[in-house]
Amino acid sequence: MTTHVLILCTHNSARSVLSEGMLNHLAAKLGKDVRAHSAGSAPSGRLNSFAIEVLQNAGVDTAAYRSKSWDEFSGAGAPPLSIVITVCDSAAAETCPVFFGGQAGVQPVKVHWGYPDPSHAEGGDEGKRRAFELTRQAIAYKMLLLLALPLDHMGPDALRAALQDIAHA
Repeated sequence: MTTHVLILCTHNSARSVLSEGMLNHLAAKLGKDVRAHSAGSAPSGRLNSFAIEVLQNAGVDTAAYRSKSWDEFSGAGAPPLSIVITVCDSAAAETCPVFFGGQAGVQPVKVHWGYPDPSHAEGGDEGKRRAFELTRQAIAYKMLLLLALPLDHMGPDALRAALQDIAHA
């Protein structure tokens, strides 16, 4: 059964998109049945060009990516979510909608993996590129740790503990 992971950030334009891209890319390379999605509470309607650039430089196909609302994942027809990860502090502080769980109505495990916003980096475009690449690398590391978990064999409590451990990695 596919493990669906929703990654949230307020505007769904940078950190959540980097996370979605890296998790899907790494899961495919490792043959893992994991599917990442991203969304925001107040989507900007556009993707940050530096996020797309660093993902493409890492070999990630970004053609289908778009900025979207988390409401798409709380209604009928939404994928059955097993994990919800917030990647910005403002999204972590917001009240999330009810997401449908992956197993018999069980709510997905929620965890916060905060990253500084690379779009606020100093140093002009080169400073931003560097910040986005470093953020992509940090995200990729945590996604590899997530993919190393025996997701099909973990209950919600064990999964929550493992994901919280990864948050501090």
